[in-house]
Parts: sequence; structure tokens; C-alpha cells
Amino acid sequence: MAFSDSTDPAHLRPSFAERDAETTILFQRLSVASGHEAEHVVEEITLLYLDLCTRMAARYDGRGIEHDDLVQVARLALVKAIRRYEPGHAPSFAAYAVPTISGELKRWFRDRGWVVRPPRRLQELRADVNATRAALEQQSGSTPSDAQVADAVGSTVAQVREVDVAATGFSPLSLDCSPADDDRPGLEAFLACDDHALESADDRVCLTEALTELDDGERELLLMRYVEGMTQREIGDARGISQMQVSRTLRRITVRLHDHLVDDSEDVDDTLEPPLTTAS
Repeated sequence: MAFSDSTDPAHLRPSFAERDAETTILFQRLSVASGHEAEHVVEEITLLYLDLCTRMAARYDGRGIEHDDLVQVARLALVKAIRRYEPGHAPSFAAYAVPTISGELKRWFRDRGWVVRPPRRLQELRADVNATRAALEQQSGSTPSDAQVADAVGSTVAQVREVDVAATGFSPLSLDCSPADDDRPGLEAFLACDDHALESADDRVCLTEALTELDDGERELLLMRYVEGMTQREIGDARGISQMQVSRTLRRITVRLHDHLVDDSEDVDDTLEPPLTTAS
């Protein structure tokens, strides 16, 4: 069902009393209609309230969602209200439709309006913060501080500021956007950086798994040699063994690590551990 605002020009709109009277007659027809006739009556009622949808959607303009999308949500809510309305259970159909449309618009913002969706607690607190801030501004004639708003809503200053940051999730700034000067790079150039450690992430994960195969003494020996930078002679003195024993133990450990990290059975390259010299 598609509707156009041009079907209801301002100079042809009936008064509220006339519209209520016409709506009552249409719902009486709808109660006994079926099939295509019922759909036609629903369309007639919908056309009567298109301006209501437009006005209610306009209340939410400027919050990050296109006006046409809001109008469409409001119109779908109007059709839902028509199908659910039971004459006599509300002062008028309009009185029933308004909260229905408003609820659908709010749910749309809650569920789909966020580009970066914050936690539910922040969404709920945001409504309280906005209403409280507007009320305090109206009372004092100046912009209230975060502390004043926090005190009024019963939250902390940090939570109020977190709400303000989360509000940017409706329309966050794109990393692809560029400044007015086309010669300057986009925003991503100022935020992104090369992560050189990422290239060796797989190797580190595999090495961590291989190191679990060693005992505490072997891991300590590797730590002393390759992390703390101790020479073989210094390690030998610290552990009470000869420099030759340190060299042989290190070579045996590196061979085991190599065999764990590779699938083939090639010999370990002699460069795994520098040759033993008196200067080591």
C-alpha cells in the first residue's frame, strides 16, 4: 500500500471534528467489510491521517535518520493502529493512533537508528539525560553542567558523559571522510597505524605452544639467553655448569623447538645458536 502526501493537500484537510466523524463511519463500514472492500476502507482511513504521520515523524528529524524513513515508519504504524483499533475503547481513533505511532518511532530509533549501538542502559539513560537537561536549561536559562544533570537524574557525572559520547553512535564520523582541503589525507590517516607485531602473531602463538613442551629449567635457560641477553659463560656461572654444557643444552632445546614448529625433518641450521667462542 503506497501513499502520497499530495493526496491530502492542506486546503482540503477536514477539521478534527469532521475527520473524527468520518473515521467513525469508516470503522463502522470496516466492521462488516471483508476482502478487497476491507482493504479499501483501511486505505481511506489511512489517507485521512497521513498528515498526522508526517507531523509526528518531523519531531524526530535531525537525529541521524532520514525524514522519509521516519515517515514510512509512522505510516506503517498507522496501518497497524487501524487494524488493532476497537471503536469505543478510546476517546477517538487519533487518541489511540498517536501513542502507537510514537512507540513505533521510538522502537525504530532504539533498534535500528544506531550505526554504533550502545548498551541498552545507555539508551535508556540517554532519554532521561536529554529530558532533564532540557528542563534544567528552561528553568535556569543557561546550559546546565554535567554535575547538575547527573544529580537530577540520580547518576554519576561519568555516566552522563558516557551518554554524550554514545549519542554520536547515531551518525558517527566516517573514517573515509576528508577535510575541506582535498590535498590532505582522510581521517583514517590520523588514526590508523602499522602494527608490525601483527605480522609475527601466528609465530608467537605457535612458539607459545612449543614452549609448553619444555620444563621450567629449559624455559629459564632460554629466558636468560634470549630475553635477558646473558652470555653462555654468565649463564654457566649462574647455574653452576660449564659453558660447554650451556651451549649443548641450548642447541638441544632449539632443535626440539624447530622440530615442533616445522613439519619436515630437515636438519636445524647451524645459525640457530652462535658458535661457541671464548668471548661468548
